[in-house]
Amino acid sequence: MRNKIVAGNWKMNKSLAEAQSLTAEIIGMVADEVKGNVKVVLCTPFPYLHPVKSQLGNNDRIAVGAQNCSEHESGAYTGETSAAMLASMNIPYVIIGHSERRQYFGEDGALLATKVDKALAHGLTPIFCCGEPLEIREAGTHEALVTKQVAESLFHLSAVALQKVVIAYEPVWAIGTGKTASSQQAQDMHALIRKHLASKYGAVAENISILYGGSVKADNAKELFACADVDGGLVGGASLKSREFVEIVKAI
Repeated sequence: MRNKIVAGNWKMNKSLAEAQSLTAEIIGMVADEVKGNVKVVLCTPFPYLHPVKSQLGNNDRIAVGAQNCSEHESGAYTGETSAAMLASMNIPYVIIGHSERRQYFGEDGALLATKVDKALAHGLTPIFCCGEPLEIREAGTHEALVTKQVAESLFHLSAVALQKVVIAYEPVWAIGTGKTASSQQAQDMHALIRKHLASKYGAVAENISILYGGSVKADNAKELFACADVDGGLVGGASLKSREFVEIVKAI
């Protein structure tokens, strides 16, 4: 049985007070309204990881996650945060390879493979992102790109290690644009990723949670999550609104 996960990526948003208010609202709504076995992850800006984790306490439904980690273990890397540091704070999840990191910071497959290794070495669960920009989708080469991204950064792992990774497929053309992949487009790409994993790892691929991450909203979440190979969502803008986010969580 694959884990059902809805992760909110807050990106670089909210003051500390706003972040704590949002967290309090989500805690209350999840406790009152969310049924079933779904894990909620709040991926906050780095300065808010400890305050939000403290606010969550021993909550077994909601966890906190980081939005990135360094490929280095430690050293003279001003402004960076290592997987070891996150582990020392008991942060269970970390997003790796988000399209914005690839685009703005030039992160490539080899670098992301190292980040995945660092996260796993310190007991973190990587939420590994893959997905294509609009020009690749329009050129019809999106399947080749996404399978390449997965192979470059994950295919060096053992089958045991791979099962500790969560994958998020994010069509870049549907992030922050108001466009959303149709449920069939999402299912097709998730099935492709799972088939690609199976080509190397066999039946292990059935155990990997694959999240959809492209403008997930309350009004499309139910249809997306009903797809056989969609195991949840990596939610951007909608995760900054407690009611919208919890409605997405409830859609699972």
